[in-house]
Amino acid sequence: MRFQTSPPAASASKSDRNMQTTGGLVLSAVLLLFSTGCEKQQAPPATGPLPVSVITVHTTDVPLRNEWVGTMDGYVNAQIQPQVSGYLIKQTYREGSVVSKGQVLFQIDPRPFQAALDQAEGQVGQAEGALGQAKAQLQLAEINVNRDAPLAEQRAIAQSQLDNDKQTAAQQAANVRAAEAQIATARAAVETAKLNLGFTQVRSLISGVAGQATTQVGNLVGPNAVLTAVSQMNPIKVYFSISDSEYLALSTLKGKTSDLLSSSADLPLTLTLSNGDKYESKGHIVYVDRQLNVQTGAIRVAASFPNPGNVLRPGQFGRISAETHVQRNAILVPQAAIQELQGTQQAYIVGPDDKVKVVNVTLGSQVGTDWVVEGGLPAGSKLIVDNIQKLRAGVPVSPHAASPVAASDAAGR
Repeated sequence: MRFQTSPPAASASKSDRNMQTTGGLVLSAVLLLFSTGCEKQQAPPATGPLPVSVITVHTTDVPLRNEWVGTMDGYVNAQIQPQVSGYLIKQTYREGSVVSKGQVLFQIDPRPFQAALDQAEGQVGQAEGALGQAKAQLQLAEINVNRDAPLAEQRAIAQSQLDNDKQTAAQQAANVRAAEAQIATARAAVETAKLNLGFTQVRSLISGVAGQATTQVGNLVGPNAVLTAVSQMNPIKVYFSISDSEYLALSTLKGKTSDLLSSSADLPLTLTLSNGDKYESKGHIVYVDRQLNVQTGAIRVAASFPNPGNVLRPGQFGRISAETHVQRNAILVPQAAIQELQGTQQAYIVGPDDKVKVVNVTLGSQVGTDWVVEGGLPAGSKLIVDNIQKLRAGVPVSPHAASPVAASDAAGR
């Protein structure tokens, strides 16, 4: 029996070659992965200090402004009411137009008042006639007295007749005085009737813009009816309120150069309209109310602004701002340089070793896009104004001066 050993040897040799080939491929893959992993684990190249812009903090005098919400109203507002009762027969003005003082706005039926005037004038005539008759009778009585007086002395007539003559004269003198009083009363009635007749023409007592009529022609009106309103709008008033705490702050300011309360006549006010535009004319304080409103806890202040062309109208809203005082030796910094962390305001400055130092600051008033710093940031500090989000305490930085415009704005110059 024969056994063939050659084919198995050949088969084993082929298998070894396959295993060697597979092992080589696996080894190559492992080496490639190891090489790649080593490359990924290499540390990034070292970077230099972070470049930042800084400004040198200086003290300066900062004018501080306050701002309030204001409501506009006519400088004088007059409600037009009739002084007599009657039927409204005519409206003689155009609603929304400018009217002058004394201009007729409405007409009430004048016929009843004309009749009353005619009657009063007739009564004057009657009183004057009665006066003439009383004077004639008085003259006759005085003649009788003058005639009978010497006869009574000569006992030609009885003394009682002379006494009757004197009594009659005295009575006629009283009648004359009564007639004169009646004439005065009748003439006063005439004046009243003329006034009532004139009141049938309802006139404007001021010059201004007349509003919408509240009563139509044909209605019966009386003294309690409001026919329309007229507002004087050049100048125009703007009312705003100052809170109790703000009033006390303005009253106790030290080192102020202007004061809303004591120098109101010379304090210019700026009006910003609801669309954001600043009104071209400056205003001034007219008066400050005598007391606080117990419901709102604020004092009402009235300001006056020129209003040529009646551009501003009652009922509009705006913002009133004024430079209330100047804070001496204040530090002014940009808002962008201040960060808030858990209710604490912080700023980043460059230390002597060119590393970031974090300081807590106390902020005061806001001036435009800047803050007044009241504490925590000494003058001469190098304040970092950019790359704020990348900063941490102790981080090395490479400071360079900020642009002149930014430095000037931040320093308040």
